[in-house]
Amino acid sequence: MPNQSFSLTLASEKVTKQFASRLGHLLRSKDIILLSGKIGAGKTFLARALIQSLLTEHEDVPSPTFTIVQTYKTTLGELWHCDLYRINNSEEIDELGLLDAFGSTICLVEWPDRLKALQPREALGLHLSYTRLSDTVRNLEVSWTHSRWNEARTLQQTERSHALSR
Repeated sequence: MPNQSFSLTLASEKVTKQFASRLGHLLRSKDIILLSGKIGAGKTFLARALIQSLLTEHEDVPSPTFTIVQTYKTTLGELWHCDLYRINNSEEIDELGLLDAFGSTICLVEWPDRLKALQPREALGLHLSYTRLSDTVRNLEVSWTHSRWNEARTLQQTERSHALSR
């Protein structure tokens, strides 16, 4: 399947949380989300909002920058939130058990470029970038190659309808 993609402007933190929640409700066991963007682009903010939308009880969702992996029990099963910024090689990825997790849990992976050739082809890619409009506005590029994610287009349609109603 060829690359599929669409772009959105996330106009505020509130809109980012709404997008994350809608995405969370599309997830299934074994889904992989790859979050990329520069430091401070909003990867952890989006991941945190998505995770919180899937928890039955409110829980702090810290950045996994230093722990590398945080796990959560969600309404959809186990979820791994990984930050690979401090990972230097594929052996470290293997030691984490991340490749095994790809086959059994929902995984949100920040800094997926560290995976190199190990990046799962069936993943949904989310690339966040700054805009010149404001400190809280972000551009989001959503991309995929696997047909599993064709339903992600509903996020684009929903986001447009939200933009019109704001």
